Amino acid sequence: MKIEDLDYSKLKLYSIKNRQSKVSVDDFAAVHKEGSSVNQFLRSLPCALKAKDLNDIIDRVVAAKKKKKLVIFAMGAHVIKVGLNPIIIDLMERKIIDAICLNGAGIIHDTELAMIGKTSEDVEAVLKEGNFGMAKETPEFLNNTVSENNDMKAGLGKVIGNAINKSDFEYKHFSLLANAARLKIPVTVHIAIGTDIIHMHPDFPVEDFARLSFRDFQIISSIVANLEGGVYFNIGSAVILPEVFLKAVSLVTNLGHKLNNFTTVNMDFIQHYRPLTNVVKRPTIGGGAGYTLTGHHEIMIPLLAAGIIERMESEK
Repeated sequence: MKIEDLDYSKLKLYSIKNRQSKVSVDDFAAVHKEGSSVNQFLRSLPCALKAKDLNDIIDRVVAAKKKKKLVIFAMGAHVIKVGLNPIIIDLMERKIIDAICLNGAGIIHDTELAMIGKTSEDVEAVLKEGNFGMAKETPEFLNNTVSENNDMKAGLGKVIGNAINKSDFEYKHFSLLANAARLKIPVTVHIAIGTDIIHMHPDFPVEDFARLSFRDFQIISSIVANLEGGVYFNIGSAVILPEVFLKAVSLVTNLGHKLNNFTTVNMDFIQHYRPLTNVVKRPTIGGGAGYTLTGHHEIMIPLLAAGIIERMESEK
């Protein structure tokens, strides 16, 4: 094969001024000014990638609340364990959060915080001795509460929230479940049998827990039926809550409810397959928008909350 040099003088060139470019100085970050508000800080971020997404998500939440649309927080227990209950409670008090979904671990850590102001045992330190999950008070309170419940219309979240409110727990003002019950905000709890410490105890009322958790699936499905124009957050749940959400979306769509234009957001340390597929991509494929934010909950959620609060105040 004979190789001949190419004639570069014949290249067809165009002006850079006519080229479509992805980056512009108009989108650059602004230098921080001392005394700036959180909202000013967020607006000073570059209009690119996840900084842009964060501002877009805040704008979508603000727009949803202006139109009286739903904002739902589905959260794994890690959100509770890293000390974010005051942030979530404040968002409920401000009527920004309309509903909460938890997994089974959520009720355990929330109850322990209400009970003693502490939670999250050191698993490595006690597992070899067979002491992991063997505390007495947590399963005693939760199992007895569920066994004694006779409200066939209430779900697991409401039953436990009401019980915490009636208790003499010193720290119940920090409880998501208790505050939600007080504010009449639904909290649904979706358990998987065998995943939580209370399931190991001999007095675990499996039929009652299953009935109440199924009732919560019915409740969250009824809420998702009204999600059009709203925002759904999946925060720190890699499997259970994304699966529940996808089934709820399918159920209400089958029943004829309109879900063509809403926003979903997945927030976690890393992006897992199931939340990306079942929350961000599949439910919004026909319209709306799905976002991902990767980062530590203890930083990202307070930042998100502050941005929503200040932006709502500035746009009144």
